[in-house]
Amino acid sequence: MPIPENPFFERPILNSPYEYPKRYWELDPSGQPTQQIIETRRRAEFITPIPKPRKRKDKGIQQKIVFDEGEGLSTQEQQYDHTAIINAVRQQVDQWRTRPNPNDWQVTPETARLLQHWRHHKFSSIRPFFCQVEAVETAIWLTEVAPNAGKPGKHLLEHLANANHDANPQLMRLALKLATGAGKTTVMAMIIAWQTINAVRRSQSQKFTRGFLIVAPGLTIKDRLRVLQPHDPDSYYASRELVPADMLEEVKRAKIVITNYHAFKLRERIELSKGGRSLLQGRGEELNTLETDGQMLQRVMPDLMGLKNILVLNDEAHHCYREKPKPEDEELKGDDKKEAEKNNEAARLWITGLETVNRKLNVARVIDLSATPFFLQGSGYAEGTLFPWTMSDFSLMDAIESGIVKLPRVPVADNIQGGEMPMFRNLWEHIRAKMVLSQTQAIC
Repeated sequence: MPIPENPFFERPILNSPYEYPKRYWELDPSGQPTQQIIETRRRAEFITPIPKPRKRKDKGIQQKIVFDEGEGLSTQEQQYDHTAIINAVRQQVDQWRTRPNPNDWQVTPETARLLQHWRHHKFSSIRPFFCQVEAVETAIWLTEVAPNAGKPGKHLLEHLANANHDANPQLMRLALKLATGAGKTTVMAMIIAWQTINAVRRSQSQKFTRGFLIVAPGLTIKDRLRVLQPHDPDSYYASRELVPADMLEEVKRAKIVITNYHAFKLRERIELSKGGRSLLQGRGEELNTLETDGQMLQRVMPDLMGLKNILVLNDEAHHCYREKPKPEDEELKGDDKKEAEKNNEAARLWITGLETVNRKLNVARVIDLSATPFFLQGSGYAEGTLFPWTMSDFSLMDAIESGIVKLPRVPVADNIQGGEMPMFRNLWEHIRAKMVLSQTQAIC
């Protein structure tokens, strides 16, 4: 059999989607395959903002040393570094996963039962991928195991707390990074099952809840998530056998609200024309006809109003962040400025809504699911840097090598080797100078 000229593109799959990844294609510094296969799992390599510690032993004023992370991003106000935290969490979860005796897992009997089911059950149809189980294992380990895991667990939980104190001071967030197509909805269902079954059987525990707020960026995604409702005809808990049959009744006690972040915007309680508003207001103070925070919550999530300790699941969570003041030298213009303003307005509405839920009902944790949990342009952080509360990663390359998603193909005929960007990325910039006036007018 002849050797393929380009082995990566001819045979990209190296691992089973149901087993721990053991091999990967090596990439060069520009992200292109070297055609060499490395016999181990790919490390997670990202640049992320360094969280500031919550407590400082030295309260005196001291000039900070700015470390160079290799990209020229760090400043006195915000430093960046190559994160090793995901690999550290992965190592702990790997060691914990290999313990043969469930009694040594340091989890509740209910959690142990679910883990055995997800890992070893003979599914009749769709079986969970390894990456889906690993994402839930990470959430379980950080919740049930890490607090009693000695120094390693304390260190990782401290990092998570610092990252949130710095960027989300009113919330405790945990991000699980999964490639598009790897099945985030299944991961959500598994998290809901784990939390609900434990909450029903251990009603006094603060670690578990049966109240869930699922927030999506749009109506289409919201409709797709209805399979997370236990009473839906296509509910994943039964149709995909994600829960043992004798535990399904407990899952049905979950209270789940699925919404999109736009619902957090305060609405007018009464509709008034401009003239009508002026007439009612007279010369007095300006009329306030917007609903209150409590009224907004009653509208958005009435089923959760009697519950405490809500768990929030953010779908496509890269749209949700609290922007920080921008450096003086970061002055965006034109389309970049408009895009940044649009992103920040959406992010502000989303995170403000969650902060309101926390103040009124108490949010135990926010679990972010996204293929791209990176800061956007104009967020006040370096664009493309990883959310520092990200603790699990299964990248697009991992998904390709496991056969979960197909290898994307892009036009390359006009790509110049060594060029910064393919021509097709900004085609207009390359062709407009060569077009006659009548052609450009026809396009516009």
